[in-house]
Amino acid sequence: MRDLDLRRLRMFMAVVDAPSLRVAAERLYISQQALSVAIRELERQLDVELFSRSRRTLTPTPAGVALYEGAIPLLAGGSNLAAEVKMIDDNKPDPFSIGHTPGLAPSEVFQVIEGAVLADPSLLITVKPLWPGDIRDAIMSGDVDMVLARSHTAPTDLAGAIATRHELRLAVNADNPLSKNPTCAMRDLADHPIVVSELEDDYKNMIVSYCRRAGFEPEIVVSNLRGTPPHMSVITHPDACAFVTNQPGWLYQNQIRIVSFDDPPMTPVMAMWLPNTASRIRNAILDAVGITDETE
Repeated sequence: MRDLDLRRLRMFMAVVDAPSLRVAAERLYISQQALSVAIRELERQLDVELFSRSRRTLTPTPAGVALYEGAIPLLAGGSNLAAEVKMIDDNKPDPFSIGHTPGLAPSEVFQVIEGAVLADPSLLITVKPLWPGDIRDAIMSGDVDMVLARSHTAPTDLAGAIATRHELRLAVNADNPLSKNPTCAMRDLADHPIVVSELEDDYKNMIVSYCRRAGFEPEIVVSNLRGTPPHMSVITHPDACAFVTNQPGWLYQNQIRIVSFDDPPMTPVMAMWLPNTASRIRNAILDAVGITDETE
């Protein structure tokens, strides 16, 4: 089979996204007949049927759906590469942009990139917050080059690898009985609600799994606070506790205590990026933490 024709692939994407072949042709500024011929040629090239055809609509077959889903990161990678080449030619390279979800503090992001930055202080890197629900779109659009999030897995159409792991601890209000000792067991949380952010379902699921392994079903409370450190939620929920990565000790004028677990769980930090793409800065960051793109 010959290499995939990217021009026809873009035409195929336009047909899937449009309500009809006619509308797709208008959006592409070509005739409907020319578009129909291009789709037929793509089907012959791949030796599959991409659409179930009726008199009124073109519905993607399972093969068509697979091609569409696979084409999104492929075409996004091409667009991002073209933009990067143009910026290099103009001698105006953009900083390498790293998004991070609220569960990660900027200082924890720096821990991931520290090795690469120390090895090459000339690296241009921008770090910015990103809501978990925006990860895929931000990477596909080129708004960010890589995302760091507390997660065990990456979306199926993104490449990913665990960049590091952090020890989880417990944030409790000073009036909470758990604040009386510097350490606790996971089982001690059974009688206390656990406050989490509604934005990070994967992180919440990890916390629930830790509790279940300790032998109890946790009571989960969703915090209404957004954009503040996770430990602050125990001020507005004094009976609850929150999983954090802060160092042990007192915070916020001794109103919050960070307590260590006797057997602390380690939470992963997943690095995610656009598959089938190359990046010198990304490679430097991943190499510094001991992983490579081979983990895609």
